[in-house]
Amino acid sequence: MTERIPLKRRIKDKTDYKQRLGLLKSSKPRLVVRRSQKYFTVQIADYDHKTSSDYVICGCKSKNLKKYGWKASGGNTPAAYLTGYECGLKAQKNEIEGAVPDIGINRISKGSNLFAAIKGAQDAGLNIPLDEEITPSEERIRGEHIANYAEEGDFSKYQEKGLDPAELPTHFETVKQKIKETIGE
Repeated sequence: MTERIPLKRRIKDKTDYKQRLGLLKSSKPRLVVRRSQKYFTVQIADYDHKTSSDYVICGCKSKNLKKYGWKASGGNTPAAYLTGYECGLKAQKNEIEGAVPDIGINRISKGSNLFAAIKGAQDAGLNIPLDEEITPSEERIRGEHIANYAEEGDFSKYQEKGLDPAELPTHFETVKQKIKETIGE
């Protein structure tokens, strides 16, 4: 009797195939949100049955928010939201109306910045099933928690880039408006 060996990506804890199969059965594009140490990547991906592989329709990285004037970190909650918002607007340009969220093997935790990215895409106009209770608060998405902590914390990296952390909510709104104007509705 032969022993069944798990697939390589399952062994390396990179892919949950049971979850992936459920997402593919929906026959809708997936809003794929991934987080690295410093940045977020948000993509609209779909599955091609002919080639048995995924293809990316559009995607955005928080690293690229700099072109809209973003001076804060690319790995915080406001950056996640803005990356999702940008991807949502690009998806609409590609005539995508909705998607199912795909956060991969990340654990679901209330207020996670992964859900901020999904909320950003939803606010851009995509139809994405998302429970409002699990998303971060509006204050957190706008960066008010960072602004409130500005007096106590060390924000030298923000100041090096010319951003007073107390002004982050205003900066967030400015960048969001610039993304909307650049990509359009």
